[in-house]
Amino acid sequence: MRSPLRRLPPVLRFAAVTMALTWLSACGEGVLDEEAEVFAQGRQALLNGVGSSAARAALTKRWAPIHYQDVDVTGSHSLSGKSDFLTRVDFDGDWSGTNNWDNTGSRALTAHAYQSVVETSTHWYLLYTFFHPRDWSDSIFDTEHENDGEGVLLIVKRDGSEYGALVGAVTVAHKDFFSYVPSGSPLASGSESIDGTLSMASFEGQPHPITAQEAKGHGLKAWPYFDINGDGVKYYPSLTLAEQPSSATDSDVRYKLLDIYSPTDGLWTRRDLTTLFSSDGTFRGDTGGGCGLTAGNCGTNSANAPWGWDDQNDGPILRGEIAKDPAKLAAYYFSPSSQFSTTYTFNPFQNIGNPDQP
Repeated sequence: MRSPLRRLPPVLRFAAVTMALTWLSACGEGVLDEEAEVFAQGRQALLNGVGSSAARAALTKRWAPIHYQDVDVTGSHSLSGKSDFLTRVDFDGDWSGTNNWDNTGSRALTAHAYQSVVETSTHWYLLYTFFHPRDWSDSIFDTEHENDGEGVLLIVKRDGSEYGALVGAVTVAHKDFFSYVPSGSPLASGSESIDGTLSMASFEGQPHPITAQEAKGHGLKAWPYFDINGDGVKYYPSLTLAEQPSSATDSDVRYKLLDIYSPTDGLWTRRDLTTLFSSDGTFRGDTGGGCGLTAGNCGTNSANAPWGWDDQNDGPILRGEIAKDPAKLAAYYFSPSSQFSTTYTFNPFQNIGNPDQP
C-alpha cells in the first residue's frame, strides 16, 4: 500500500516533510530548554545552600558520572541484555521488593539513579546509587538474587567556586570499596591505599567522572578498572530525561537523577517500609519468578541501599557510614585527614537539616 505522503503533489509533500522536521526540531529544543531551565533554577537555589531539592539537583548533575554499563546478552536470565539496564526501584509501579525480578521482562526499564548530598564546612559528599532489579548469572554454579544496588561516593572540596572541586571517589563493588583520585587531587592514600586514577570526560561542556559497572553482578569501579566488554550501554546524566536503551549497545542514553530524600521518589523516607526492606538498609527479595538456575541458587534479602553498604575489611568504618558518615570515611581512606571537617551542616541521614526546604 502506498504511503499517504506519496499521494501528495511534490510541492505539498516537501511542505509536509519540512513541517515534520520543524516539529521534531522544536520538540528536541523543548527538551533541552526544560533541562536548562531546571538546572538554572537549581544553580540559583544553590546560592542558599543544599537544603532544597533544586540545589541538590544542580550540584549532583554537575558532577554526576558518565556511566558505562557492561551488558551480557547470553542466557535466559539476561533477557537479551535487559537485566543489565539501570532503572528505579519502583520501575514496576509499586514499592514491593519481591516482584522486581518477576517484572523485569515485562516493564520498561527507564534509566534512573538516586543522588544524595551531605555537607560539612569543607566538603560536599555526593552519593549516586545505581539500581538493577536482578543480580543474575548464566552459570548453574553461581547464585542469583532479586534487587541490586551499587554506587559511588564523590568527594567535592568546597573551594569557594560554584560547584567546588572534585578531589576523590569511593566506589562500591559488592562487599568491597575502591578509592580513586582525579589527576591533580591534593589527596593521598590514608589508612586505605588509593586504587587508581579517576578518569574524566567532557559532557555538556564540563568534566565529569567516568564510572563503570560489570554485567550480571553489577560491581562498580572507576573506568577503566571496569569497562564495557563487547555489548554495553553508555549513560549520561539528566534532570529531566529517563530513557531506556534501544539495544544492548546503545551508546547515548540519559539517566534521570532522583533525590533519595524525596518523599515522592526517594528511598530514605521509605526505609521502614516492610514491603521494600527486610531490615535496615537491606532490600526485601525472594526466590520467585524463576530466580536461580538451579534449586537453592537464589539468595533472599541480598541487596542493600546505601545505608546498608559495607566494606568487609576497612577497619572502623561501619556498615552504612559511606552514606550516613561520609566525612569519617573520607578522613580514614585519604590523607591528610586533617583537611576533612567531620561536623555536618547538612546530613538528613543523621537528622541534620531539612531536605525539603523551598
